[in-house]
Amino acid sequence: MCGIVGYVGPREAQPLLLGGLRRLEYRGYDSAGVAIQHDGTLSVTRAEGKLDNLANALHRNALAGTTGIGHTRWATHGRPTEHNAHPHVDCGSVTAVIHNGIIENFAALKAPLQRSGHSFTSDTDTEVVVHLVEDQLTAGRSLEEAALVVLPKLEGAAALAFVSASDPDKIVAARISNAGGVIVGYGEGENFIASDMTALIEHTRSVSFLEAGEVAVVTRDAVRFYRLDGTRIEKTVSKVTGDPIAAAKSGYKHFMAKEIHEQPRAISDTLLGRVDRATGRVLFDENLRLTDELVRAIPRITFVACGTAYHAALIGKYLVERLARIPCDADIASEYRYREPIVTEGQLVVAVTQSGETVDTLAAMEEGRKRGARLLTIVNVVGSEASRVSDDVIFLHTGPEIAVASTKAYTAMLVDLYLFAIYLAQRRGTIVPELAGKLLAEAFHLPTLMDAVLGEESKIKALAHRYHQARDFLYLGRGVNYPTALEGALKLKELSYIHAEGTAGGEMKHGINALIDEHMPVVAIALRDSTYRKMVSNIEEVRARAGVVIALAHDDDEEIGGTTEEVIRIPRTNELLSPALAVVPLQLLAYHISDRRGNDVDQPRNLAKSVTVE
Repeated sequence: MCGIVGYVGPREAQPLLLGGLRRLEYRGYDSAGVAIQHDGTLSVTRAEGKLDNLANALHRNALAGTTGIGHTRWATHGRPTEHNAHPHVDCGSVTAVIHNGIIENFAALKAPLQRSGHSFTSDTDTEVVVHLVEDQLTAGRSLEEAALVVLPKLEGAAALAFVSASDPDKIVAARISNAGGVIVGYGEGENFIASDMTALIEHTRSVSFLEAGEVAVVTRDAVRFYRLDGTRIEKTVSKVTGDPIAAAKSGYKHFMAKEIHEQPRAISDTLLGRVDRATGRVLFDENLRLTDELVRAIPRITFVACGTAYHAALIGKYLVERLARIPCDADIASEYRYREPIVTEGQLVVAVTQSGETVDTLAAMEEGRKRGARLLTIVNVVGSEASRVSDDVIFLHTGPEIAVASTKAYTAMLVDLYLFAIYLAQRRGTIVPELAGKLLAEAFHLPTLMDAVLGEESKIKALAHRYHQARDFLYLGRGVNYPTALEGALKLKELSYIHAEGTAGGEMKHGINALIDEHMPVVAIALRDSTYRKMVSNIEEVRARAGVVIALAHDDDEEIGGTTEEVIRIPRTNELLSPALAVVPLQLLAYHISDRRGNDVDQPRNLAKSVTVE
């Protein structure tokens, strides 16, 4: 969600800010704006909706100046309108602020400001900050001095950036908690800030990361860092490697379509170098520092995650318990720290996250560490907050995922959790070498099987066109593919705005049956695994109530065709690996239903890629 960019240097800021915001569009947003300081004045342009609206406004009235900040907003306080868009300015339009996160005590801070005569023009929590800074600037303080007085008063999650005509050619950026990250980028005679490396990579690969409770004062020639108490600190400069984002859709209609089709390659990349062919043992790189002794001593694992990543975590629990025989929990990250979790000595908390910046996941990790757990993160984004605060990291290596709804990162998570479960099992002696070798061989065959599923897209597209007007869908799964049902339903909700529910097949008779009629398509994941016969019985329950069944079945299952109206077929793989294959047709079904309904597939309404508010 919410993207931040900033520039100080000799070049015109407007095109640089707009270009940076373009690179942050994948995070999801509903309005955008820029503030540029020039010749003792501050100019602000904002627009509701997509960046094209802001670009058109700037085309009509270009803003001159070489220092500025830009923002894409995802609404929390106040509707997604122009007057609620960032940047927000003070009473004299001298100082501007942009903000990711939520300021929880804004109402208490706002009341005395209103009594003293400050005029507010938005419904946001953010605007209170710039009025607090205004008071400090009026008292004669510099912009960084004003920020250091104001920032400690803020409660909640906040990453912020300020510019002011009263203290020109300077940006003050801050991070007061585990809200979205702030990155400082270094150039020659120019410097940058951003909430995401993707906004910086075309300009610089030399960066510093702000941690919680740190402030950066950025000018064209220097960057100074402080703690919130005013103590001067030094930060290391990191070199970011890797290729820039390939912005082109490579001939696909949407980024999501491209990313669905990139999954065979993404699976190959995440498998690369992770099995020692001589010994048959799973190996991760130096970012995973668990010794064999530590692995053997793990008493329990708790997975924490949100949304799609939580569904991967549920499958991870199944895999680890089945293969490594370690008791596991899977917690929704936003609930974990509020339930007074019990952490035993030696326990591992595993965070599963695409972005590594989701604040609920970061807060759950912090809670686990506070209670004595070792932290391991499975994450896609190198340099993300989650990867930096963890004891151990497994990177997905899938490349940038632009569409808001996750696809290739999800399947890579499943494969890495599969490898991780085998890794633990091998070190604990709970798996024989022959079985481990067979499971790993099937993992390396998965990209080929996934290609075969993608080859059936035209049939899935036809199915999507038949059912795109349905008002409700039900997804049924059992065992390791119960979370696949949850993920299939989530993808349909995210993209098509159709109400969809995922449930365990055995739960139908405990209430769900009341919903089933001839108008409700029911997607049943009926693979020939240990729960096959039970799922066939569930399909009969649906048919007895006139429900329309769409079965996901193996391509050699001749029996299933006699019990369902529609069948989507996939190749066989072993039961523990099947969720990575089974989810692909469900992704395609959701994608084509959404596209048929004319929705914005890459940026669904009200959603964001990296959720940096609780």
